[in-house]
Amino acid sequence: MSETAKIELNGKMYEFPVVEGTENEKAIDITKLRQETGYITIDSGYKNTGATLSAITFLDGEEGILHYRGYPIEQLAEKASFIEVAYLLIYGSLPTQAQLDDFTSNITKHTLVHEDMKQFFEAYPAKAHPMGVLSSMICSLSTFYPESLDPNRSPEAKNLTILRLLAKLPTLAAWAYKNSMRHPFMYPKNGYDYCKNFMHMMFAMPTEDYDVDPVVVDALNKLLILHADHEQNCSTSTVRIVGSSQANLYATISAGISALWGPLHGGANQAVIEMLEKIHNDGGDVDKWVLKAKDKDDSFRLMGFGHRVYKNFDPRATIIKKACDDVLEKLQINDPLLAIAKKLEKVALEDEYFKSRSLYPNVDFYSGIIYRALGIPTEMFTVMFALGRLPGWIAQWKEMIEGGEPIGRPRQIYTGATTRDYVEINKR
Repeated sequence: MSETAKIELNGKMYEFPVVEGTENEKAIDITKLRQETGYITIDSGYKNTGATLSAITFLDGEEGILHYRGYPIEQLAEKASFIEVAYLLIYGSLPTQAQLDDFTSNITKHTLVHEDMKQFFEAYPAKAHPMGVLSSMICSLSTFYPESLDPNRSPEAKNLTILRLLAKLPTLAAWAYKNSMRHPFMYPKNGYDYCKNFMHMMFAMPTEDYDVDPVVVDALNKLLILHADHEQNCSTSTVRIVGSSQANLYATISAGISALWGPLHGGANQAVIEMLEKIHNDGGDVDKWVLKAKDKDDSFRLMGFGHRVYKNFDPRATIIKKACDDVLEKLQINDPLLAIAKKLEKVALEDEYFKSRSLYPNVDFYSGIIYRALGIPTEMFTVMFALGRLPGWIAQWKEMIEGGEPIGRPRQIYTGATTRDYVEINKR
């Protein structure tokens, strides 16, 4: 007999089926709750609500496990390229060499953006935040490709939109940075791989080549893989709910970028650098700020330590710590903020106060340090996050569309005024 859950309301008993996932996660299926009882559930922030069944990412925060399509994140970050992982997330399996070559070639064909889009960039002020620019630019792509407006037009048309997004987002992201610096745009070099090409468009100048160190490329590749998907977080849920309206993929991803922009979501690695700047401007006394972090009456909190999902450790942090150490050793950068960061890391890994509370350095801590070491400005950190998260967003959208999921429509409990009559202004 299959497992069920029972709810008693006003003396009447109702039964609802229990759903079990392949990793033994269990959920009570309340799809028919309102239909059968007239009641709904309240779950502020949807922390206990499963909005979908998904075969893409498995995350166990208590055990520190993260798998993409069944593959441990540790293995993918160590052995795979970001393009391989993108293929895995979107199409469900690792590519053969022939499939990978074809996928890479097709992305390469679409890295250029329409020249008319340059005029959009020129209309933005130099101080425009690159996330705002990127979100609007991605949405604008739909106006250049009107055939993409129907997400169900054909599998071939859908796949072409996917390839265009993967190819063009790095170009648009790099150009958002170039525009903020009022530097000339650099066109993609299709002889470079995905990560090296992005760094070229970010930092090269027309009069000189930009020599990208392999250690830097490897670190960026790992960072993008670690950010590629993370189950039903805020931006991913946004992508799924916007896409459920049958909005085109460009508009849907644009909405995901906007959700990621929020400081409670994608801005965590930026907050790490801002914290380090605050400590540095105060004189750089790390011990003083560690004591402030331990003081429960002090509002100061260490940014980039611990994680709201991972209760013991973030498996991504272990991977990226080594890449971070490699980058800092290779580049030999003399930066007081990075020195402060290393001191904080040492305290968090050795101090019993932080160890007992699982306040370990997380992926945002190390990614912020790496991005700063690479010369990527702080306001671009969330753009880098979006660059990595794109395959996951696409995979989640594709799964939802192909699964025929209904339009998202949460309910509410109304707490406003009850019925009252309108009174004209001169009679009040």
